[in-house]
Amino acid sequence: MLYYSTNHTAARATLRDAVVRGLAEDRGLYMPEVIKQLPESFWDEMASLTFQEVAYRVADAFFGEDVEAKALRHIVCDTLSFDCPVVKVEDNIYALELFHGPTLAFKDVGARFMARLLRYFAPAGENKVNVLVATSGDTGSAVANGFLGVEGIHVYVLYPKGKVSPIQECQFTTLGQNITAIEVDGVFDDCQALVKSAFMDQDLNAHMRLTSANSINVARFLPQAFYYFWAYAQMVRLNAGMAFNLTFCVPSGNFGNICSALFGHTMGLPIKRFIAANNANDVFYNYLQTGIYTPQPSKQTIANAMDVGDPSNFARILDLYARGVVGGSPADIPSADPKAVHKAITSLISGATYTDGQIAATMCDCYAQTGYVLDPHGACGYRALKEQLQPSEIGIFLETAHPAKFKDTVDHILGIDLPIPEKLQTFMCGEKQSVAMSKDFANFKAFLLQQ
Repeated sequence: MLYYSTNHTAARATLRDAVVRGLAEDRGLYMPEVIKQLPESFWDEMASLTFQEVAYRVADAFFGEDVEAKALRHIVCDTLSFDCPVVKVEDNIYALELFHGPTLAFKDVGARFMARLLRYFAPAGENKVNVLVATSGDTGSAVANGFLGVEGIHVYVLYPKGKVSPIQECQFTTLGQNITAIEVDGVFDDCQALVKSAFMDQDLNAHMRLTSANSINVARFLPQAFYYFWAYAQMVRLNAGMAFNLTFCVPSGNFGNICSALFGHTMGLPIKRFIAANNANDVFYNYLQTGIYTPQPSKQTIANAMDVGDPSNFARILDLYARGVVGGSPADIPSADPKAVHKAITSLISGATYTDGQIAATMCDCYAQTGYVLDPHGACGYRALKEQLQPSEIGIFLETAHPAKFKDTVDHILGIDLPIPEKLQTFMCGEKQSVAMSKDFANFKAFLLQQ
């Protein structure tokens, strides 16, 4: 399958080129030319399949033309060495717990899949691939641990100084080996800008082979669709085959997570609607209300992984629904009516935005009423469901990271001493290794040219 750019001026790319390159030459994000519908037989037998089997069927629709079947099955099964269970929190509201992987965050799925797919496309012995990744929290740890020790690949994790939790920071600054942590004096948007500028710099690309492991990379964001299909399969079992209306609420920052869900919906996943839950960074929420997209400087919040003022994957969401407006042809997308695109998006997606005070109050209320401990990001999803879920619906919100990754915040808000899982304790024993960096691209470029 070929991939085109959301800016529609770059040449088509193969999956291998899209994964290795990360970003298209015209600074656009890659999109698959075809989004396949899954066959009726898949839905008929879904409830009897394992997580790995469900994910393989979805992966085959995305990548089966470009990856040999046995290798793709191995990549999927090796990636998903843990479960993503649906857990009841209260009547008609469930949490999809995505924190049972190695770094206790949802990004373990996409990062582990991408590491294995990149190794498939760039085997040992070829020129070293340098992975650049900007993180506002969990991406850095998931990517660093997904690629740790992989021969022929070096990872540079850029993170904003003082704006990730101490435990999150430990997960990617203590690893060493082929992982270099870069502490940027700025915000997440500055880190992301450095990564994007590096991809476009001719000197750097002549000097070293660069790719991205942020959700701008198709191999990072598309596999996140796996757990939406798996959540639906679990709900089919829980409802014993009876019909139900399912709403997903997704805590949203750079919008790769909800974007993968929307791809799943396009493939036939029977979700009634979606809610994008924001913290104070309300750019997408404002777009839903007005039809106008206005990026803003990111604001620091207690839900730090969602502190994004210019979400990259908004371009993919626009492109996906413009495609529907013009009848599915990527060539016609630039001419799509913006009002019609906005109408298509808002017919399926609603939004919500919450202050730190509202997030904290939600964490307290949920704990007092149900005993369930929310992390600050999951609290946004839970609250949006509570406010917007209709009586005829079942709602699932995403618990995107284990609350212990934000222990200081959670303990302070709930007045508890949350135990730290053994996986996290292991990271905290290491010694911090990081490179201080300004947000000036010239300094970052000079650093990379010395590598």
